[in-house]
Amino acid sequence: QERALLWCTLVSAWGAAWGQLRYSVPEEMPKGSFVGDVAKDLRLRLPALREGQFRVVSEDRRQYFALQRQTGHLVTAERIDREQLCRLALKCVLRCEVIVEGEMQIHGIEVEITDINDNAPSFRETETELRMSETAVLGTRIPLREAQDPDMGVNSVQSYELSGDEHFSLAVQEGPGGDRRPELVLAKALDREEAAFHELVLRASDGGDPARTGTARIRVVVLDVNDNAPVFSHRSEDMVRVPEDSPVGSVLVTVTATDADEGINGHVKYSFHKISDQASETFHLDSETGELSLKAYLDYEEISAYELEMQAHDGGGLLDTAKVAIIVMDVNDNAPDISVRSAPSTITEDAPSGTVVALLHVQDRDSGGNGEVRCSLEGGLPFRLEKSFENYYRIVTSGQLDREAVSEYNVTVRAQDGGSPALWSSAVLALRVLDVNDNAPVFAEERYSARVSENNAAGALVLTVRATDADWGQNARVRYRLWEGRVRGAPLSSYFAVDSERGIITLREALDFEDTRSYTMLVEARDGGGLVAHCEVVVEVLDVNDNAPEI
Repeated sequence: QERALLWCTLVSAWGAAWGQLRYSVPEEMPKGSFVGDVAKDLRLRLPALREGQFRVVSEDRRQYFALQRQTGHLVTAERIDREQLCRLALKCVLRCEVIVEGEMQIHGIEVEITDINDNAPSFRETETELRMSETAVLGTRIPLREAQDPDMGVNSVQSYELSGDEHFSLAVQEGPGGDRRPELVLAKALDREEAAFHELVLRASDGGDPARTGTARIRVVVLDVNDNAPVFSHRSEDMVRVPEDSPVGSVLVTVTATDADEGINGHVKYSFHKISDQASETFHLDSETGELSLKAYLDYEEISAYELEMQAHDGGGLLDTAKVAIIVMDVNDNAPDISVRSAPSTITEDAPSGTVVALLHVQDRDSGGNGEVRCSLEGGLPFRLEKSFENYYRIVTSGQLDREAVSEYNVTVRAQDGGSPALWSSAVLALRVLDVNDNAPVFAEERYSARVSENNAAGALVLTVRATDADWGQNARVRYRLWEGRVRGAPLSSYFAVDSERGIITLREALDFEDTRSYTMLVEARDGGGLVAHCEVVVEVLDVNDNAPEI
């Protein structure tokens, strides 16, 4: 618990610059450990954060961090193992983004995972047998296998100690990369008749507090005279370039060493002397022929270079070493990946030009020209694609939308890389256009006319008017009413009635030709949004013989 508290005090915010936040946190912190106060550093509003208007996303499918809605703190979503995550990288940085949904903004976050001393040094082989001629001169050196410690910096291997026999001492050479390479040094002449073998213990220690150690037992077998060691034909480091799509079983290079001795003392065998776990799973060295071949597929995006140290030893125990650098060449084996970070499914038809309808992230794991991606929209649609932030793109409207013309769009985004042949991928976004009340009702005819015989009963059908509205839903629902007018001082509504839903005009009472021979009225059609239209209706009354002559 005290160590956890100490780690928490070491967490430091690096500050925001150009939209980027940088934090650091030690590895192996428990889930929910504080990383940084994102709400404070980005000046985010906590009420909007609690309403879920902010999200944390990362390029990897695995989410290592989460954003607490109550506090705005960025915390770990799981326990993070730096050695598993970054392997041999000197600096382990995880990247994620905070997306502000309502404002379509992105803020980048970098979190450095710092190392702790959670691994002890270890040797690939805890028991090693070496062979040395009894005529070996004082000062003869034999390279020993280095201890491996996944930790970095001072927590990695810092020192070696040798114990067990006065005939040998230990020398530690510093390699060009700063690594420490132990060598067994002959300090006292050997005599096979006096001692046929010597038992030694090699201890490796790291620089942690407290330090962790690992040991390996070394048995040195003393041989009779063998005065010629194998010699590699190329003493300098060989460099081999290999395409990442090379098939398993391909021979990459053949190393050759010669020995001037005869018989068993001149028979050379080959083995790996210094090799990482990943390389040992990828490459095979034929002990007899020296052919280096693939036993697993290469992946440039995972590891782009390997350094192998090989050893040639004869039957008498003399040896030589050579290095081979394997440079993996990238091929275009990854299509661009399109992921939709934010995309509302609807938009109103009166949205102004430039309205953002989707936020996309496009990535290609290849490098160089193979990883350069060009994005485009297919079809003559009223949308355009804009570069937003690093690998982010926005789809925005490029003109006025009209639901009555097109009510739904399927927007296809195509991403193509620069490889030869090029690889591409696409994503389809479905967008539905919502209606606004921008269309007034329209009557089938501007002027209606009808003839009605006098003395018809109340409720008799006069005619039917009809208006249509191009809008949708409530905005397209049309209701009818009769504009109030007067005939001989009486309101028109006392003579006629109109059905508000169907537009059917009927008589309220019988008409009298001798009283009024024609009627002219206005009918109004109003949609659900308040837009109106009018038409004129003329009703002519037909005479019937309902009056006798008067003298």
